[in-house]
Amino acid sequence: MSITDWPEDQRPRERLIKLGAAALSDAELLAVFLRVGVKGKSAVELGHEMLSHFGSLQGLFSAPMGSFSLIHGLGPAKYAQLQAVLELANRALAEQLKENCTLNSPQAVKHYLQLLIGNKSFETFVVLFLDVKNRLIQSEELFRGSLTRASVYPREIVKRALHHNCAAVILAHNHPSGHTEPSSSDIELTNELKKALSLVEIKVLDHIVVAGNRAHSFAEHGLI
Repeated sequence: MSITDWPEDQRPRERLIKLGAAALSDAELLAVFLRVGVKGKSAVELGHEMLSHFGSLQGLFSAPMGSFSLIHGLGPAKYAQLQAVLELANRALAEQLKENCTLNSPQAVKHYLQLLIGNKSFETFVVLFLDVKNRLIQSEELFRGSLTRASVYPREIVKRALHHNCAAVILAHNHPSGHTEPSSSDIELTNELKKALSLVEIKVLDHIVVAGNRAHSFAEHGLI
């Protein structure tokens, strides 16, 4: 049965308009995004199939186009639309951090980083450069690959911090393994970076480890 044949109060789009997006399930939100299903399958059923195939929203969002297009009814156009939606959400969060003190919006910082690097299949190291009011100036991915103390260069981070004339930074990297607990190397690297940046009077406010939709803050756990 097509969604247009459903009672109006059960249709995802109408429910979203009446009750707000938070009232919808993941599959219903995907149905609104998809707009239509495929032959023999409603948009909600297709949304369920997407979630089942990729295991989670995070798995869906991080899927390359080749894997995304394996599902009947999806293809390059829908992939491009989904990536555009994710990027718009990321930019909206970045605008919020540029307007407001990041220390007043710790959840916004985490959400921003989860969108930015939580879905990456490889390790990446990002630095958020902040002004004297702890508002975001710019975020930059500085290193990627297998991150070790030897592959993250304090000199390069100091150089970029001075370039942005920042007063403080938030460090962040992801764990594709799915575990957010920082390793001993993560802690040692953070201490090295704190020392290097302190020489030019730049504070390290936090180091956040991201894994999918979860994040571990050094500051919240007394590690910085």
